Amino acid sequence: MTSTLQTSPVAGQTPALTAPVGATTSPASSIGSTSPNTAPASSIGSTSPNTAPAGSVGIDEILARARARLTRVGPEETHAAMARGAVLVDIRPAAQRAQHGEIPGAVIIERNVLEWRLDPRSDARLPWAGSYDLEVIVTCQEGYTSSLAAAALLDLGLHRATDLAGGYAAWQAAGLPVTR
Repeated sequence: MTSTLQTSPVAGQTPALTAPVGATTSPASSIGSTSPNTAPASSIGSTSPNTAPAGSVGIDEILARARARLTRVGPEETHAAMARGAVLVDIRPAAQRAQHGEIPGAVIIERNVLEWRLDPRSDARLPWAGSYDLEVIVTCQEGYTSSLAAAALLDLGLHRATDLAGGYAAWQAAGLPVTR
């Protein structure tokens, strides 16, 4: 059985998280894209080059830093961890879960409220999330957002937080149980 919190994504705004066949960019490169010829309104009329602000880093570096802090686990390791009491947290939006399916036993906590629900100091935490020793494995669709989310949980002091490498797609590809 899957638990669901009262959060809902904005209808019609689920980003595509897979790149077209033959694409050379990361799978998340299509997030927010509407058309290859559509520019954000803020860039219209701009004549200066798009130079990153000093001290800023790109998402690839942010992801690499997050993953360097994690001991990521595969689908089989995650399945075994759940059997011994680890909590698998699915942070995917409802539309992705409806389209692709769910992992039985996963707790649904959408990304926008994750830290508040699992921080032992938070008044909004879930009743069972009162320990910094909680073993939490975060999953998303492909294992990108879950890495960033797990790193945020480490920042909160949840020292056993990690993510499922490859996300739900890897779990399903491994032939592990899913529900539709």
